[in-house]
Amino acid sequence: MKRWMLLVVLAAACGKGPSEGQCKQLLDHLVDLEFKKAGAGATTEQKGDLAKQKAAVVEAKQAEFMSVCVDKTAKTRVVCALAATDLDAVAKCDSN
Repeated sequence: MKRWMLLVVLAAACGKGPSEGQCKQLLDHLVDLEFKKAGAGATTEQKGDLAKQKAAVVEAKQAEFMSVCVDKTAKTRVVCALAATDLDAVAKCDSN
């Protein structure tokens, strides 16, 4: 998926790493952006299912993502990605 490609892009830079909290926040943000891009607008009844789906994605990828994020990603890129409003903006964080 594109989300994991973005992880590779973000992981390409080294430097003073972000905190675990920032990485957890970034994972949640990337999952939200991916669901948004996929058109995951939900009615009131569907919001519970959507939240479960997001939680499942986060749980499945959290260990791998956190390791790469904390150990191999520059804090500036995490901050940039957290401020991004869509996945294209996240991808541009690599060029900063």
